[in-house]
Amino acid sequence: MARSTTLSVIVPVYNEQFLVQASLNRLRVLSESPLLRRVKVIVVDDCSSDETPLMLQRFQEALPIDSEPFEWLFLRHETNQGKGAALRTGLEHVDTELVVFHDADLEYFPLDLLKMVPLFLEQDADAVFGSRFMSGEFRRVLFFRHSLGNHLLTFLCSLVSDLNLTDMETCYKMVRSELLKSIPLVSSDFRIEPEITLKLAKRGARLFEVPVSYAGRGYQEGKKIGWKDGVLALWAILKFALSDQVHTSDLQGSEILERLSRAPRFTRWMADVIRPYVGNKVLEVGAGIGNLTVNLIPRPLYWATDVNSVYLSDLRHLSETRPYLHTGLTDVTKLESFPAGQRFDTVICLNVLEHVEEDTAALRNVGEVLEQDGRAIVLVPQGPALFGSLDTSLGHRRRYTRDQLVAVGQQAGLEAISVLGFNKAGVPAWWLNGRVLRRQTFSLSQIKALNSLVPLFRMLEAWIPLPHLSLIAIFQKGP
Repeated sequence: MARSTTLSVIVPVYNEQFLVQASLNRLRVLSESPLLRRVKVIVVDDCSSDETPLMLQRFQEALPIDSEPFEWLFLRHETNQGKGAALRTGLEHVDTELVVFHDADLEYFPLDLLKMVPLFLEQDADAVFGSRFMSGEFRRVLFFRHSLGNHLLTFLCSLVSDLNLTDMETCYKMVRSELLKSIPLVSSDFRIEPEITLKLAKRGARLFEVPVSYAGRGYQEGKKIGWKDGVLALWAILKFALSDQVHTSDLQGSEILERLSRAPRFTRWMADVIRPYVGNKVLEVGAGIGNLTVNLIPRPLYWATDVNSVYLSDLRHLSETRPYLHTGLTDVTKLESFPAGQRFDTVICLNVLEHVEEDTAALRNVGEVLEQDGRAIVLVPQGPALFGSLDTSLGHRRRYTRDQLVAVGQQAGLEAISVLGFNKAGVPAWWLNGRVLRRQTFSLSQIKALNSLVPLFRMLEAWIPLPHLSLIAIFQKGP
């Protein structure tokens, strides 16, 4: 990220006619930061029944024509849906690098947001929470039982996520927009707070906390969250602790990749099969979230690349303590996107060719970055008759036969020195889910069963009377 950035502030509003204008005016302090070149404020009125719409209209009419670096957007729900729903509506309109939430009351102080931004620029943070229980400049003393409830919910959230949080329920959560948009959020009320926290944890986000000042208000002053919300939050912590819905569906199969990370034995099996062919200068194309990468490193030189920027963020975190591991965006269909000036003795290309339209051209690009006698390790799905809904949801264009895969390599100028079959036991599950049940993904229970049964599958692989689910071609570049 550059030395300055852009920020969206989502402001959910419900029946705050006396405070909303003052709360929005407080955001003007963000213009003082040289780190923010653009600030987009997205106000979502959650069908207020008091004079809030009128106050918002007056505020909007009073805005100067030129309000740089601010851009203001005012939205309204036709029915009251809750804070979480308002945040989700606002998130649909975010087009900045960072996003943060700001309540329409006067409990929080936007000046504290300026302490959060540098962590994204200097520490590569994925999310920064503003904690009311760290040492801020001040904190209004209010209800003991309410504070105790916050501490309990934070403790339970930390327990199931293995994070040492001090304030899970804080309003001030600043997150990289691309990351947050890639997480499926479903809560419509205050349960959005533990949902965001737990899903960020499951995505392996680099999460920081900074102290913020807090002037909480009492119930006579309009505070809306109560003990019932606390009970719902307890249920939400349990629900999202068990859930693995942490990736939105996309053509790269993020949801399935995340679930496959719950089957480390399967990934180790795949790594063990290809390891004898892997050299010392390696380029992995389509590394995803690094499931295979961690099983093949360390190496003297290893590049883990992908086209998905969210995956690249995960890979960058993986490389921080591994000086031999490099990351970058590589599109196998564009030779200019490969690491500049680099030649490799091994290019690993697993579950990539079936996604691209011109597979021969893509494999020819792979050959261009190989040293003489270098090897390309290419895994593709086998069996055109198995093509089904799972392939469609993953963005597969085709499944290969052995002859088709060898022919693609020959056309790309590579010689197939070996073609291996992989994973016979997976054929029945793929056929049942993709051809019969027409499912878009595997269930978590199926993935856990796969992980448990991998030792048995490996032992019986040679004896199962079925074709392999995948093919692994070892191509070599000639003189």
